[in-house]
Amino acid sequence: MSLIRNTNELWAFVLVETLKRLGLTCAVICPGSRSTPLAVAFAQKAPKIEVIPILDERSAGFFALGRARATKKAVAVVCTSGTAGANFYPAVIEAFESCVPLLLLTADRPQELRFCHSGQTIDQVKLYGNYPNWQAELAIPGATLNLLTYLRQTIIHAWERCLSPQPGVVHLNIPFRDPLAPVSDGIDLTSLQLEIDSEDFWRQPLPLSPLPVTPYPSPLPSSSRGIIIAGIAQPLIDEQYCNHIALLAHALNYPVLAEGLSPVRNHAHLNPYIISTYDSILRNADFREKLAPEFVILIGEMPTSKELRTWLQQTQPQLLIIDKSFRNLDSLHLKTSHLRVDICELSEFPTLPTTTYLEDWRHIETKTRITLDKTFELCSEMLECKAAWLLSQILPPKTPLFIANSMPVRDIEFFWKPNNLGIKAFVNRGANGIDGTLSTALGVAHRNQSSVMLTGDLALLHDTNGFLIRKKFIGHLTIVLINNNGGGIFEMLPISQFEPPFEELFATPQEIDFAKLSATYDIEHEIITSWDLLKEKLNPLPTSGIRILELPTNRKHDAKWRKDNLGKFAII
Repeated sequence: MSLIRNTNELWAFVLVETLKRLGLTCAVICPGSRSTPLAVAFAQKAPKIEVIPILDERSAGFFALGRARATKKAVAVVCTSGTAGANFYPAVIEAFESCVPLLLLTADRPQELRFCHSGQTIDQVKLYGNYPNWQAELAIPGATLNLLTYLRQTIIHAWERCLSPQPGVVHLNIPFRDPLAPVSDGIDLTSLQLEIDSEDFWRQPLPLSPLPVTPYPSPLPSSSRGIIIAGIAQPLIDEQYCNHIALLAHALNYPVLAEGLSPVRNHAHLNPYIISTYDSILRNADFREKLAPEFVILIGEMPTSKELRTWLQQTQPQLLIIDKSFRNLDSLHLKTSHLRVDICELSEFPTLPTTTYLEDWRHIETKTRITLDKTFELCSEMLECKAAWLLSQILPPKTPLFIANSMPVRDIEFFWKPNNLGIKAFVNRGANGIDGTLSTALGVAHRNQSSVMLTGDLALLHDTNGFLIRKKFIGHLTIVLINNNGGGIFEMLPISQFEPPFEELFATPQEIDFAKLSATYDIEHEIITSWDLLKEKLNPLPTSGIRILELPTNRKHDAKWRKDNLGKFAII
C-alpha cells in the first residue's frame, strides 16, 4: 500500500481492498466531489477491478445492471452526494425485481451538514425504500483499528447480503468530512497503516457459501394432463438448466411451453416436447378448451403472454412453482405451492404414464409452427415482427441478445423459432420498463461476445445518454432499431381508437433522424431496406464499436397485421 495521507483515504482503501478480496471485478464511477475518496481508491485497484466512468447516474446504474446480468457477479456503482443517487432508482427497482446483484455506494455529507440547507445535500438514508436486500449508513471515517475492523466486517456483510439468500441490491450511504482529496489532514497514520498492511488484518473469514435451501413440502404431479412452463430465466449454465427441464418433461410426459426469453428455445435439441406457439394456439377457443391442464409446473418467471395468463386463470389448475428465491411468483393467485430449489438441484422425478394429451399439444404445435414460418417466409415487406422471427435463425451461435420491452419482447415470445444456436437472451423484465434500455445492453455487451439489441425507437430515445459510454465500451453492439415513429404497443390497446388524444399523448411520435443522432455520437448507422440486407449485416457481426441498423416500419399497418393474423396461425 502506498503512503496514506488522510483518514478518508485510509477508510476508502480498506473498503475497496475488502471488496477486491471478496471478488469484486467491476466498479462504475459517476463523477462528483464528495465521492472523491472512493473514486481514488478504486482507481488505485486497476486492473484488478475494472473502473468505468459514466457521466449519467441513471445510465450508470443500468450499465452496471447489464454487467451483473452478463457476468452473474455483483457490480459496484459509486456516486456523489445529493440527487445523484436518486437517479439510480430505476435500476435499483429493476435489480430488485429481477434478482440482480448491485452494490450502491453513495457518498454523503456528514450529519452536521444535513437539514441546514448545505449545498448538494438531501436525505440519503434509506433512499431506496424497501428495495434493497440490506442498507446501512457507515460511520464517519475514523483513524482507529476498531473502526477499521468494523468497516471491514460491515463490507463483508454487505457483500453477503448482495448475493444471498437471493441476489439483489445493497445500499451503503458513506459520509465523508473534508479533506476529500488525498492531502494531509494532520493525523499521523504511520502505525495504523503498518497494521493495515499486515496480512493478519485480512485473515478474517471470507463469506460462507449460502446454505442449501430446504424445500417446502410441495404436491407431486399426479395428473397426466399437465404442462411445464419454462418461463423467463437466466440460469448459471444454460445447457444444464435446459437438460434438467427436459428430464422432468420426459418423466412426466408433459409438454414444455417455452417462453421466447427462456434458454429452452435456443437449445431445442435437448427437448423434443417444446411448444413455442402457445400464444397463437391459445387464441383458438377450441384448443383452449381441449388443452386445459389440471397441473402446471412453472420454472422461472411467468411468460409475458396475456393469452396464457388468461387461460390459466380461467382453467384454475394446480400450480407448482420451482424457483430457489423467496419471491412470490404467483401473480395469478392460483392454487399454488412453491418448491424453493433450483431445477438443476433436482435429481429424481416422478414418472407418469403417456397419454394423448402430450401428443395433442405436439401435433398442434407442429401444424401451427409450419403455418407461422411459411407466412414469414413469403413476407417480403418490412414488417416489424418478422425481425424477431428472423433473428432466431441468423445470429451467430451464442450471441448475447438484449431485447427491449414493449413490442420487441412480445414479438420474441410470439415468433421466436426454436433453434440450436445457444443464443443468450437478456431483458429487463423485472419491472418491464423502458428505462436504461441502451445502457443495460451496453453493459451486457461490454467485454462479451459481439452482441445485438432489438429495440423500438422510443425505448432507444429514452436512454440516448447511454451512448456517452462509447469511449470506454470494449466489444461490439449492433442495435436493430424498429423505427415506427412512436409507441407501437399502444396501437394494440383500446385507447388507439380514441383520436384525440391517442397520437399525441400515447403514441408520442418523436420525428428523430437517427442518422444525425448517430453522427452526434460518432457511431455507425445504416437504413435496412430488405431482409436479405439485414441477414448480411448480422452474420458475421463486427468485433468492435456500436452501430444502428434502422428498419423503418409502419406502426398502424404492423398493429393491424398482428390483430388480423395472430389468431389464424393455429386454425387446423
